[in-house]
Order: sequence, then C-alpha cells, then structure tokens
Amino acid sequence: MRLPKPALLGLALGGVLASGAIADDTRQLARDVFRELIEIDTSTTNGNTTTAAEAMAARLRAAGFPAADVAVLGPDPRHGNLVARLRGTGARRPLLLLAHLDVVDARREDWTLDPFQFVERDGFYYGRGTQDIKDGAALLVTDMIRLGREGYRPDRDLILALTAGEESGEANGVDWLLEHQRPLIDAAYCVNTDGGDFQLKDGKPRLAAMQATEKLAVDFRLETTDRGGHSSLPRRENPIYRLAAGLGRLAAFAFPPELNPVTQAFLERTAGIESGSLAADMRAVLKTPPDAAALARLSDSPYFGALLRTTCVATMLEGGHAPNALPQRAAANVNCRILPGHPPAEVRATLVEVLADDRISVSEPAAVLVAPPPSLEPELLGALERVVPGLWPGVPVVPTMETGGTDGYYLRPAGIPTLGVSGVFLDLDDVRSHGRDERIGVEAYHQGVEFYYRLIKALSGVSRP
Repeated sequence: MRLPKPALLGLALGGVLASGAIADDTRQLARDVFRELIEIDTSTTNGNTTTAAEAMAARLRAAGFPAADVAVLGPDPRHGNLVARLRGTGARRPLLLLAHLDVVDARREDWTLDPFQFVERDGFYYGRGTQDIKDGAALLVTDMIRLGREGYRPDRDLILALTAGEESGEANGVDWLLEHQRPLIDAAYCVNTDGGDFQLKDGKPRLAAMQATEKLAVDFRLETTDRGGHSSLPRRENPIYRLAAGLGRLAAFAFPPELNPVTQAFLERTAGIESGSLAADMRAVLKTPPDAAALARLSDSPYFGALLRTTCVATMLEGGHAPNALPQRAAANVNCRILPGHPPAEVRATLVEVLADDRISVSEPAAVLVAPPPSLEPELLGALERVVPGLWPGVPVVPTMETGGTDGYYLRPAGIPTLGVSGVFLDLDDVRSHGRDERIGVEAYHQGVEFYYRLIKALSGVSRP
C-alpha cells in the first residue's frame, strides 16, 4: 500500500458525513478534550495517570454528571483510574466502555515535535498517545458529555473506564478495579477502543474491525551453562554455540496452522474485499483440508502468519562474562504469542521438543489468566453492521484477532466479554503507536467521535440521534 497524502486522506474521509455532519461545538469539544489529554504526561517512567483522570472527571462533573457517579481511584497517587456512569433505566445489564490513559515513554530528542504538545499539521494531530490510545479516551469522554448534556437516558447504564498501567503492566487499572472495585465496572460486556483498528487502504476506508479475541503473550527463558575457562584453550563445549544451534532449530520451526471462529470469519469477509491471488489464497485456506500452498504463501506475510498460528521468537540474547574467557552461560528470551485455547505448558513442551537439547533449559511459564474460547458478540456485531454503513457506505465489518494484547486479558477470564472497536481509521503502512512522531488523521479522529456516539445509542436503545 502507498502512504496517502494528507490531502487525499482528508478527501477520502471528509465527505462521508453528509447525512450527519459534526456540529462545530462538538468538534471543538472533541479537539479540546484530546489536546488536554495529550498534553498531560502519562508515560510509564515520568507520567501520572491520576492527573489525566482528574482532568476528565472535572469535565464530566461540569457537564452535569453527579459527583457520586464520577470516581478517580487506584492503588497509589500516580496510577489513578477514572470510572464514570451514565445511569439508564436498568432494562439491561450495563455496557462498559474502555480506554487506557497511560502511554509508552517518548524522548524529545527522538521526535521532530515535542511528544507532549498537541500539534495539528497537514491533516494530522501529533503527540504521544494520538494512536495508542488517547484518541479512544478523548472520543469516549466527548460522547459521554454529549449524551449527558442532551439528557439521554439509555436502557442500560453506560460505564466509562479510563485506566492506568496497560502499557507497562505496572499497577494495571483494569486488574486493580476487578480486584478492589468490581461492582463499578461489572457489565454485560466491554467495548474496548484499544483494539479492532479500522483500516485504510490507499487513503480510503477498507474495513471496520471488531476484535473478538486475542493471543496470549508468554515469555520463556532459555539457558545453558558450562564450567568455562581461558579463551586461549577453546573446547568443543560452548554455551553460546549450543544455544545458537537450538535457536536455529527454533527459527526453522513453525507451529501448525489453526483457525478459530474469529479468524475464520476474518478470512471469509476479507476475501470478499480483496482480489487476485490474495483473495484466492484466503478462500483456499478455508477449505477442509486447507490448501498447503496457499497456507505457505499467506504465512510469508508476518501479519497473516501471526493470525494462522502460535508464534515464538527470540527477542533478547546474552552470553559470556569476559572477552578473554570461555562462556559459562548463554541465555535468550523467547516471546510467544499463543493462540486462544492453548495453555502455555503445551507451548513450553513444544519448545523443549524443537530445541532437542536437554542441556538447554526452558523456564516454566508464569501463571497466566486463561480466557474462555473466542466468540462473536451478536449484539455488538449487529450494531456495527447498522452503524458503519451510515457513515462509510460499502465498508464491511470484519471480526479480527489481536496478535498483540489488550486489557481484555483481564476482563475475559473475569466473565466480562471484551470486544475491541477503535472507531478510528488507520493506514496500516503508517502505524506509529509506540514510535516517533505518533499521529492520527484529524478527520479520522472526529469521525470516530461521531461513530461512537451512534454506536453507543445503537447499543443502549436508540439507533440514531
């Protein structure tokens, strides 16, 4: 795909709202909220999510939310979480709307712009968190204020949670709330803005994603040792060589392909918007048995390869203790992204078999939360299929599996199904989350605000404003 010019991006996204143009006051509110969040440093090392949570709480209270329904709470002064509730009739169980406030570190010397200054330039908003995921937090706050101001009474409570610790795992807000304040966030299910990225191709909306499951991330430490000695007297036994040989065998290995209901639906729907050999390969993989040649071709793509199988990759390497000594130890970290339904112990057993060397130890996996099998949420899928065409005619809704990880890791095992819907279109050739000069399209963001406003109403009793 070719990176679209900003003017093309604006044209592609700017004309689709003729039937529901965004009011100027809503647009300004959405921009102001976004700017305030970006300019509060919530980074892992130096930031403070409590400051951001308090700022958003003040906006909600000023919009008329009762103080009793807006809370900032957490395990310590730096890791505050915001939980706010718009009360409904109670006809149905609550809906949880989620985004995280924390962002990864960003150094000023690495960026063209100050990462903690909100800058609009060439059709984009720049700043740390514009993609991950303060755009989601800002649009949810904006829409909750809109709904509150208009006196909207849904048929279920709407719960907004803006949380800490998603990026670092330190003082994770969702985990803490489940343990200490579960009634505040208990819901029929959660719609998480940190997943299900809407996709652009050649500057035009390609698909609206609903992330219905995710892989499980587990690290394993591989290690081998020897007595060492003087480097002038090398021996056949060398931990670095032994480990390197084992890693070579791992590099040549691929876990068997496997589809689940979500990835099967993804391939079925995506094949309908692709063409040529790629579409043909997607359909061939869906056959029983899948076509081996098509599997091999799709697996050459890092993205499709990650969708089709569990992956394990070496990410860190260490060895030796002195330049003039034979190594006494060599070790590697192997990061595995495990398909739903497979326990880490099973993957560890496969690693041991592939390494084929009993002198390379493989650590036992840390305790993990095990989610239920992946499934689609019919209510949300149906709402998306009603709302999306009203904004982006002809754009299909496609279920996806997250190859990384989100706070759904905590919510799904706790009995709160979690679906990712970003609502904001990204060019997959220009994903800058966690990177330098992070940015989001101006029109993409503002249309995300309108999209979520309509989606929330579709999920709580009213399909259109």
